Amino acid sequence: MTAALANWQLDDAEQLLAGVDSEPSPYQAAEPDPVTAGGSDLRRAWADTLRAELLVRRLRVAGFTLVGEPVTTGGPESEREPALDLHAGVAELIDGDGESADPRSESASRAALAIALVRSAKAAFDATDDALQRAAGLARHARIELLSRRIDAAMDEAVEAASLLDPGLPPSRLLVDTLGTLAGVLADLELMPLALDFQRRAHEAARWAAADPALLEPGDGDPDELVAGAATRLGELCAELGEGLLDDGLPESANPHFAEARTLAEEALQLLPPEAPGVVAAQIVHGWALVGLGEHAAATGPLRSAVRITSAADDRAQRASAQLALGRTLRRQGDPAGADEHLVSTLQLATEHGLPRLRRAALRELCTLHAELDDAGRALPYLQAYLADELDRVDERRTRWVELFGRRKSLLETERAAGQLRRQAYEDPLTHLPNRRYAEARLDGLLAGGGIPALAVVDVDRFKSINDAIGHPGGDAVLRAVSELLIAGVRDTDEVCRWAGDEFVVLLPDTTAEQAERALERTRRKVAGYDWASLGLSTPVTISVGIASAARGDDRRTLFAAADGVLYDAKRSGRDRVVRLSGVTQKRAGGSPLDVLFGGPAPAERPAEQVLTAADLPAVETVEDVAVVKDLSTSDDGFAPLLVVPEPADPPLGVDRPDEPLLGLLPSAPATQDDREPASTPPATPRVPEPEVVWATGRTTEQVLALVREARREHPDRPALVLRAGAETLVALASEHDAYTTMDAAAMAAAVGPLPEQVGRVAVLSAGGADTPIAAEVAFVARVSGSAAVRHDDVAGSRIRALLTEPGRLPDADCLVVVAGMDAALVATLGALTDVPVVAVPTSAGQPVGLGGLGALMTMLTAAAPGVAVTGVDNGWSAGVFAARVARRAAR
Repeated sequence: MTAALANWQLDDAEQLLAGVDSEPSPYQAAEPDPVTAGGSDLRRAWADTLRAELLVRRLRVAGFTLVGEPVTTGGPESEREPALDLHAGVAELIDGDGESADPRSESASRAALAIALVRSAKAAFDATDDALQRAAGLARHARIELLSRRIDAAMDEAVEAASLLDPGLPPSRLLVDTLGTLAGVLADLELMPLALDFQRRAHEAARWAAADPALLEPGDGDPDELVAGAATRLGELCAELGEGLLDDGLPESANPHFAEARTLAEEALQLLPPEAPGVVAAQIVHGWALVGLGEHAAATGPLRSAVRITSAADDRAQRASAQLALGRTLRRQGDPAGADEHLVSTLQLATEHGLPRLRRAALRELCTLHAELDDAGRALPYLQAYLADELDRVDERRTRWVELFGRRKSLLETERAAGQLRRQAYEDPLTHLPNRRYAEARLDGLLAGGGIPALAVVDVDRFKSINDAIGHPGGDAVLRAVSELLIAGVRDTDEVCRWAGDEFVVLLPDTTAEQAERALERTRRKVAGYDWASLGLSTPVTISVGIASAARGDDRRTLFAAADGVLYDAKRSGRDRVVRLSGVTQKRAGGSPLDVLFGGPAPAERPAEQVLTAADLPAVETVEDVAVVKDLSTSDDGFAPLLVVPEPADPPLGVDRPDEPLLGLLPSAPATQDDREPASTPPATPRVPEPEVVWATGRTTEQVLALVREARREHPDRPALVLRAGAETLVALASEHDAYTTMDAAAMAAAVGPLPEQVGRVAVLSAGGADTPIAAEVAFVARVSGSAAVRHDDVAGSRIRALLTEPGRLPDADCLVVVAGMDAALVATLGALTDVPVVAVPTSAGQPVGLGGLGALMTMLTAAAPGVAVTGVDNGWSAGVFAARVARRAAR
């Protein structure tokens, strides 16, 4: 069917379509078929497409386009053919039988039916999820639009089809045909470089399909014929491009294209059997290439044979190509009469069947032929027709440029309007800073991307009194001034946003809380030192700042809640200060429970940033190798209260049961001067080398690999432990170190190097869910540190007692590690039910009100159960190492 349409064998195409199971007209209602309704949509679409193309070609032969316009638009207006009455054509289709003795009425009916078929088929193709089928349909519809001289519509269909032809599509017959059809459309649109690219893809896909016959369907035909057809069409485009360069006086540039066309034609002829239908097309391309290379004598015989064969078969499109190539070679051989005969025949066929490229080539050859014969009378009409065609092409290009200009203008206007809407949606109108909506979206993006940003919440102190003093316009000026000072005090990568009212937030990507504190402290001093008198204020404006850095498991709400909680502490402590969330526990006089985390307010006379030196510390003297700190009663800040004078050694703990191991050394009698021999001591147990840890957070895969290599080089006797690594990094480690790598995907960790012998047993308990990654990290670190580790997930409620009573489970463990966020109370419960040492790991995966793990940490720190040690939030590394040390010592 496709070949018959391409060669304008319209009666043959009509006979082939007669057996297609499709409704003759979309104006007639189809009987519902529930069995095949879903599967017949594409079959119906293809049938409608082929029937529409047949109707359009018949309309073209009759001198009309798809929309009823006459094909010939030149000449006086009074001599032009009037357009068809499509409304009458629709009425004829609905009321009559679609056939009429009046040629114009028959053409109108065909045009109306073709339009309906095209719309029906496009709707079916648009509804399919098969990208290749849709692209194939669009490419055929682009061909139909070209036949109707609707250049803009053809361009739109071709662009959409090209966008669907992903390079990753598997090779198939349909893909090869679609790429070839699209290449032909692009060539008719004078986009020859693009046409060559798509036809080369078709040739390559055909080769891949032929190399693997499993890619072809049973009805796809001979794979060799598929490759030969694609090679022939590619050779035709190469020869056409070479001929254009030759006409432009560039033979050196044209020869490579002719040589490639000959190679492709010879490839096709070798693949095809002598009786195959594609042999003639390959011979025409081969002869065309030989003409371009100047081998006229070798080209004449095959081209004459091709003309005879195509004339006998009434293959008009191939006959026009063969006669054009033969006319060229005869002209260049000095046979003007024979050349004129074949070129005139080519011109008639190309004009009748809408082959614009062949028509222009024939007109140019005829102009050149008669100009060489000094026959101006015959050359002039051809020249005029050629110039008329060129003017039509210029008009088409101008129309295309005008449409392109309009589309580009509309696109820019749309982008400008969208940008204005985005600004209105994400910009604060007063300060022109990003607003809360933007800040939330940006913070979500930073956290989702694996970043560890710091968040600073800034509040203008006593802003209501400012409004009362200088009015709301003055208050607005203060807010604008504060926003400018905040912007001036941060980096280009940081973002200042207005959150609400007199509150701002500063997003600091990949920044620690300490770095953010230093930056915001500088800004705080600049705000306090600003000339606020110029705005009518008698007292300086100050700001309070709370800073928190994202922890593992934080989302936007928990991170903001943490920073906002620190801001509240800053304001409660006297305002005009910067406070950050710190992981160091310090004593703070007379404060709330939060003081142990945030530190107390510094005295007014103390600088905001102070580095302690040796002179700032209490005097220390050494007495019997014991450091004693003087005047401890007068020091109530920092770590001084933790330094105490040791009392005489008490007996070791844990002697209430005969089988309980001692948790300390037995007290020994002090040495005297009468002792002549030193006391004998047992040989020291060799210490297990603990792993070298490499944190992958914030590092690229290459950086992690480099650190692991360095660690292995410096400490070959111990493993290099990589924590918080992504999948790509873990794969890279396994690829580079192969058998030396121990990996745990759940823990996002890997160990490279020899692992120590496992001594003792660690049990890791968690409630599951979001706590699982930290629990897996604890267990992996414990194993790498030299102890056996067993995980128990989903531990909650009655399961705790079941685990404690089940033989071979928790009672045999030398150390328990409890990982909990939302279920932080599990630590107190377990500590009261067992006498095994417990290590508690708070996680940031609790409720939003848990302040990024702070709630879980406070619950564990204030637990009344004995025998519990608490690590930092999400600190699986420290918990694993500590638990392994306890287990190994208990198992000695």
